[in-house]
Amino acid sequence: MSVSLHEGTIAALKERTGRRGMSAYVEALIQRQLERERLRELIEDAEAEQGPSDPAAVEAKRAILRGDTGEDGAVYPLCPSLMHAQTRFLGLCG
Repeated sequence: MSVSLHEGTIAALKERTGRRGMSAYVEALIQRQLERERLRELIEDAEAEQGPSDPAAVEAKRAILRGDTGEDGAVYPLCPSLMHAQTRFLGLCG
């Protein structure tokens, strides 16, 4: 396999990884991008089936993930049992 990259990209990559860590770094980047694309597809499928997410509900979930406090000053953590379902609809990926 051969991949072409701009010289500036290569220099930045070498600066971050050294010569020996480049392959692992590029592999991790590609895996992350593929995961983001799969998550985006899940969101699109869910929205096609159930309609678009309510923007106010999405923002409320983002606030929970950020650990923002409610009006009463309490921090509302994300319920672990709902983690999978909630993250599918947050719109955080992509």
